[in-house]
Amino acid sequence: MGRGPTIVRAARWLTHVSRDPESPVWRHWLAELSSYGHLVRYDLRGCGLSSRDVPEISFEAWLADLEAVTSKLEEPFTLLGMSQGAALSIAYTFRHPERVKRLILFGGYAKGLLSRGQSDRTQIEAATLTNLMRLGWGQDNTAFNQVFTNLFIPDGTQVQHDWWRSLERETASAEVAARTMDVLHKIDVSCIAAELNVPTLVLHARGDRRIPFEQGRALAMTIPGAEFVPLNSNNHVLLETEPAWSVFCSALSGFLGDGIPLAGADAGITTAEREVLVLVAKGLSNPDIAAQLGKSEKTVRNQVSSLLEKTGLSTRSELIVRTLSGPMGQTP
Repeated sequence: MGRGPTIVRAARWLTHVSRDPESPVWRHWLAELSSYGHLVRYDLRGCGLSSRDVPEISFEAWLADLEAVTSKLEEPFTLLGMSQGAALSIAYTFRHPERVKRLILFGGYAKGLLSRGQSDRTQIEAATLTNLMRLGWGQDNTAFNQVFTNLFIPDGTQVQHDWWRSLERETASAEVAARTMDVLHKIDVSCIAAELNVPTLVLHARGDRRIPFEQGRALAMTIPGAEFVPLNSNNHVLLETEPAWSVFCSALSGFLGDGIPLAGADAGITTAEREVLVLVAKGLSNPDIAAQLGKSEKTVRNQVSSLLEKTGLSTRSELIVRTLSGPMGQTP
């Protein structure tokens, strides 16, 4: 999806590439990410459009899948890891440092539940989650199912909760879900995370009920030079209507600012102007941009005027077309 520099989203759980564009939980993620470039996404092994009857579900198999998906990409790319996709992205970057230009980790962790400790309580928690999946995965109106919905999007609407339950049914069988959960519990990439040398942005919701906030903060402290952005949300997957989504978008804009596919030379465009440019390209009005970025409407108007002057364009429409057209000489 989209045009420009490549962003690869490492496979994470509960996606379905054919359904996500219409999803009330995922569609705003796809729109935002694809506004920065060419978004490459794929389903986790055994899930979504991937083959369901797979003999091996393991971390090494997931890593091999990511290597296969990215094998034909010619230029270094931004790698996005969400949830367990963060550990997968870390392992890939460690193995292929020349291929990853930037790393974005959201709601992730370096150590799975059983790698954080082997206490009786931890063992019981891990076994309980796996058994709950075998008993209630994807079923309607069951106490089992509500456990997982409330772990991922506790503050979601009824429509979003209903969609999430239907996604569970469509994206994986209960057995594949349980086998996947067993692998997640044993992940540990903490040692190699400390060896990375790549610009990294780590974001994590303070009230995340699926992956504790402390795990995200620890991950950011482990990766040298990583920037950490805490988000005021209870959701493991940010929803478009919550304030934390705007904070996420602003952090993403600042981190990916040089990835905006504006045709021609940089022309001295500042980071603040690039943030405005991203939203102009999405068709937002000056008042809407001001509200989202916390600026005055006058400031936004002045920054749009500055963008027009620096790019040698006359109208807002020309600026949008030029921004979305990619490198000079390409058409939208």
